[in-house]
Amino acid sequence: HGHSHGGHGHSHGERKDRSVAKRDRKSPWPMLPMPEAFAIVRGLVQQTTMEMVPLAECLGRIVSEDFKAKDPLPGFPASVKDGYAVKVQDCPGEVKVVCPVTAGPQDKRVSMVAGTAVRITTGAPVPEGTEAVVMVEETELVSTKDDGQEEDVIKINTSVTAGQDIRPVGVDIAVGEVVVPKGTCLSPSEIGLLASVGSTTVPCYKKPVVGLLSTGDEVVNPETDGLKYGQVRDSNRSMLFSAMTKAGAHVIDFGIVPDVETQLESVMANAVAKCDLVVTSGGVSMGEKDFMKQLIVDMGGSILFGRIKMKPGKPTTVATLPKPGSDAKCVFFGLPGNPVSCMVTYSLFLIPFIRGMAGRVDSELPRIKVKVAVDTYLDPRPEYHRATLQWATDDGVPVAVSTGSQCSSRLLSMRSADCLLQLPSTNEGKDMLPAGSLVDALLLL
Repeated sequence: HGHSHGGHGHSHGERKDRSVAKRDRKSPWPMLPMPEAFAIVRGLVQQTTMEMVPLAECLGRIVSEDFKAKDPLPGFPASVKDGYAVKVQDCPGEVKVVCPVTAGPQDKRVSMVAGTAVRITTGAPVPEGTEAVVMVEETELVSTKDDGQEEDVIKINTSVTAGQDIRPVGVDIAVGEVVVPKGTCLSPSEIGLLASVGSTTVPCYKKPVVGLLSTGDEVVNPETDGLKYGQVRDSNRSMLFSAMTKAGAHVIDFGIVPDVETQLESVMANAVAKCDLVVTSGGVSMGEKDFMKQLIVDMGGSILFGRIKMKPGKPTTVATLPKPGSDAKCVFFGLPGNPVSCMVTYSLFLIPFIRGMAGRVDSELPRIKVKVAVDTYLDPRPEYHRATLQWATDDGVPVAVSTGSQCSSRLLSMRSADCLLQLPSTNEGKDMLPAGSLVDALLLL
């Protein structure tokens, strides 16, 4: 079979000789620079279609159109304080308290007359003719009505300006104002806004459907007791399932597939038919049972890249596969089997990809400048080093402290990590970054 790279795919003809003696001794895949890999992945993002979602189920969903207010907020001039509605000319001075107005529906509309005040609560509609609201703390009682329970005359001890402590109609939200822009990920604040403008169902992008599977004869389910010699519990699937759900995907778990090509092909075909995206861990490196790349070719797929110049995560593979009975393509991400490599490459490539498919505008991980805490040795490949940020610094620039051994199998290095340091390669002229050097860090949010 032949290869064609640079994002143009990988052609296929006859099935390749599978004997271990005939396997490639060097990877046929060039190591793609990270900027090119990012560009290829960004080019594969296709937003999902729209569906209407009940407001109570909208947390974390992405709005598929600008949401505009149908009504002003407030819909009436409202008091900002507990106090008295007054005329400017009467302040300071003594005024007669004529009646109360409290927040809620108003059966009878009250009008203001000079020399009087209307007792009012926060959020209540101000009476017609009100020029200002004076808060109760700026007043004192002069006299009560005959029953001794109600105020009759109060003294206002301060002057006021026109409009003081009154919220005009539409001051918070105007009619037609965009309250939640298209592409926004709905947090509790946005859900409150949507409720305030009377939205009960919200147009959202559908969640991308992601098929997830692990590969390998050595991998067993987490609940397995008494591991046999050579077995490991599957951490990647649990980790990726929760991570992709958090990123906004609907994840279908296809389980663990042993290193048997016919079984792998059957599960892959099922996943491709049902999903927008298929994510696997393991089976993409140079081992004699790493079948995934060849299987994609045999299934009529196009491999867009098969190795990346990065550490960890070099064998990361991205491809497209035809969906049966459709012109649509299923995107494939083959992540490395080592848990740290798996999580790092997921964070770099799949978080932005899934967010982008789900319609989110701010799909990329936030990037900030940080200082390295200690002298840091560099690798010939650009490295994504797990670190924890310390923010209590004199100059306001956070310091990044390594999470320890960066071995790609050591998942403990991800446990407390809140960022990935983007360390340059030695090809950029340095072997080491002195303590205090500034580097880019991607925040793991």
